[in-house]
Amino acid sequence: MSVSLDQLEHKVEQILAVCSSLRGENQDLRAHVAGLEAEKAALTTKIEVARQRLEALMTRLPEE
Repeated sequence: MSVSLDQLEHKVEQILAVCSSLRGENQDLRAHVAGLEAEKAALTTKIEVARQRLEALMTRLPEE
């Protein structure tokens, strides 16, 4: 009986270690996603500014 309890205890410790590792990995991934979302927002803003500038330039072109 003691052997099976020791085995169970070892498996529970392994599960806890995996859970802790996954929790840390999840936090890292969430931080990475947040960074990518911020980068996406900045790039979207740059694209919008470029689009507006191009539209302004197009209105200044002579019509043929």
